[in-house]
Amino acid sequence: MKLARFGDAGGEKPGLIDAKGRLRDLSAHLGDIRPENLSPSSLSDLRAIDPETLPLAPDGVRLGVPVSGIRDIFAIGLNYRDHAAEAGMALPAEPVLFSKAAGSLSGPNDPVILPPGALKGDWEVELALVIGSPAFQVSEAQALSHVAGYLICNDVSERAFQLEQGGQWIKGKSADSFCPLGPWLVTADDVADPQNLKLWLDLNGERMQDGNTCDMVFPVAFLISYVSRFLTLKPGDVITTGTPAGVGLKRGRFLRPGDVMTLGVEGLGQQRQVVKAYSA
Repeated sequence: MKLARFGDAGGEKPGLIDAKGRLRDLSAHLGDIRPENLSPSSLSDLRAIDPETLPLAPDGVRLGVPVSGIRDIFAIGLNYRDHAAEAGMALPAEPVLFSKAAGSLSGPNDPVILPPGALKGDWEVELALVIGSPAFQVSEAQALSHVAGYLICNDVSERAFQLEQGGQWIKGKSADSFCPLGPWLVTADDVADPQNLKLWLDLNGERMQDGNTCDMVFPVAFLISYVSRFLTLKPGDVITTGTPAGVGLKRGRFLRPGDVMTLGVEGLGQQRQVVKAYSA
């Protein structure tokens, strides 16, 4: 099942994608797609709805973040072998864990806005997941049972803020629009193996990243178990799992106004963002 939210920012309606790839309006059955709607029982109720009974959403409507009320975004650095190699860094002994502010969330096709003073905007296509049930100190064997679904994240970064100004990475990861999610949430039952998904990113039509989640240093189940050692993962929390090689930092190429990023993960759709300069 593919769940989406559509409409103007702040006024999105819940929807789902039917078997023909058409967006259907779920609002007669559901007020919004929120963390409390991501439990196994709630998703089972939604799965029982016949999409053909739902009205079609308007053509060309904006897509929003697929889940509203996201509380925390946990991100993993250096989690692909080829990315660590291009960075000239040893594989980490434990996951490199950082966070992105929830204010960075944006729709999958919304513009990416470079903040004032940005010099080194960068791209990172990633597989992300949304937690569906609370997870605290869960085993790796049980970890995937806590996943509501998977989706695409572009972990947009400002490398000068992140790496050249001291302190923690969060300040280079959290500008408004720096966490496009979507286009939809694909429920976990429709993702047979999160460790065998192709992912890619093009900049202005040129392939920058071309990888597979099988290249992760720490697989998805391990990451959930690992984060849950230190805190309770709650429904609606997001973990974005790292990026393959090909980022701008290693290419010496950074985002500029007018650039267009297109990116995708196998089975999860694709995103498109136009880069813009900040305007007060």
